[in-house]
This record gives sequence, C-alpha cells and structure tokens, in this order.
Amino acid sequence: MTWLGLLIVLLIVGGAAALVFVGLRERQNSDPLASRLAEYAARGEVASLEEIELSQPFMERVVYPAARRFGEIAQRFTPAQAIIETRRRLEMAGAPRWLEPTVFLASRFVFGLGLGGLMFLVYSISGDFSLTSVLVILATTVVGFFIPNLLLDSRLTRRKRAVLNSMPDALDLLTISVEAGLGFDAALKKVTEKWDNDLSHAFARALQEIQLGKLRREALRDMASRLNLPEMDSFVAAVIQSEQLGVSMSRVLRVQSDSMRIKRRQRAEERAQQAPVKMLLPMVTLILPTIFILLMGPAVLQVMRSGIGF
Repeated sequence: MTWLGLLIVLLIVGGAAALVFVGLRERQNSDPLASRLAEYAARGEVASLEEIELSQPFMERVVYPAARRFGEIAQRFTPAQAIIETRRRLEMAGAPRWLEPTVFLASRFVFGLGLGGLMFLVYSISGDFSLTSVLVILATTVVGFFIPNLLLDSRLTRRKRAVLNSMPDALDLLTISVEAGLGFDAALKKVTEKWDNDLSHAFARALQEIQLGKLRREALRDMASRLNLPEMDSFVAAVIQSEQLGVSMSRVLRVQSDSMRIKRRQRAEERAQQAPVKMLLPMVTLILPTIFILLMGPAVLQVMRSGIGF
C-alpha cells in the first residue's frame, strides 16, 4: 500500500470518527419537534408540519430513523437472549434512553461494513489485490463489528469506577441527612441535588420509580442490578434489612459509609502497588534502550573510527 493509500485511509477514518461522535451524542430530554413548534409559536410564524420536520437536524431526521430501521431488520436474525443481554449491558453502562438494542446492533453492522468497505476502496484505488488484501479486508470487517462492544465495555468500566469512587461521599451525605431528621427518600434527593454524576443519576432514577408507585426495596434492587456492583448490592441489602427489622437507618448508613471508605483506600493502595509492574514494560522497551544508546553510542563511534575490531 502506497503513502497515498495510507493518507486516504487516515482521512476517511478521521471523517467517519467525527461523524460517529456527532451522530451518537446524547439527545436532549425535550422533544425536538415540540421545541421547534414552540419556537415558531413564539415568533408568531405559521408553518406546516412538513416544514418543521425539514428544519430538524439531519441526524434527527435521517440517521437515527435509518439506524433504528436497520437495527430492527438485524434484530430478526439475532437470538432473543442476545437482545436481552444487550439491553442489560446498555443499562449497566448508563447509555442514553434513545440508544436501544436495535440502534446498537445497527452500529455494529455499520462499523463492520464501513471499515471493510473503506479497506476495499483503498485496495481498489491502489490496484493491489491479493490473498493478503482479502484477509486484511475480512479482518478489518471483523474488528469493526466488535468496535461498538469494546466502546460499550470501556464505558461500563469507567462508570463502575466512577460509582465506586463517589459512593463513600454520597453515603456520608446520606448519613448526615438521616441523622439530621430527614427520611431516606429525602436524603437520596439531597444526594441527587448535590452531585451530577453516575451515582446521583442512579439514585434519581430509583426515586422516580418510587414516586411512580414501585416499592422502595424493589426500586433499590433494580438500581443495584443496573449498576452490577458488589458494594452496591451490600448497601441495598443493608438498607432493606434495616427497613424490615426496624434497625436504626443512620447507624446502618454510618457502618456502610466507613466500609466504603476503607475499600476505596484499599483500592488506591492496590493500584499504587501495581504501578511499578505496569511501568516495567515501557521502561524496558523504551527508556533503557535509549539510555544504552546514549551511554554506549560515543564509545562505539570511537571504536569504529579507530578501526579496532572492524
């Protein structure tokens, strides 16, 4: 592959990444069509529904419906258990509500066929078709098919780490609020008002479910199931037992808060112990050869100039 082909690949991949970043951004909670109607009404203009729909962004008007339709077609050939597992992973990763399993399945096919098509285009332009080219195209297609899964796993890992790091502080605020006389639901609301992170969003969703009529213990268990963390399971179990057995809620929260803080310190110490091992590979492969060249390079040059041993 020539340098022109590599340049074309870089430009196409960069443009595709930019389009994916713009296209997969989170939608606003408000309906875009309703906001357009309100905007026209505020300006006193009369517009037809077709004009309002055409005034929407291209992503809202074409890309999302096409991706959803393509995902629905792919869903027919996907096992039901895979759809359920995809929906569960999306909820665990805190994906936006509009990112349905059908859209996620469509993104996998788009990535796979898109990258494979790009490599096919590059080899077509360069005219270098061989068995190696076919294998590269197939490998690129397979890699592109699994890219959305890798991105989802990365987001899931980041979300779990963020929830674990914010749990001790949130439990401290819960404890203080309950000891000050607030109920557990009111204390959860204080946490959602204080912070804007993944844990507060999970608490806010649990509060909404409770307000809609779901039992508190069921809402908390569903929240723990969505987060899929042993620490959250322990916290929810302690809260439910405290409610059922009549134990002081503030005492239970105090114990949970202290336990979470100790575990966070232990995780930090564990990462600090892993740092030297992780630094060993770049030191051996990058730093030590450079030091060896700097130290031995002048001596090797002097030997080469003197003709000794050469």
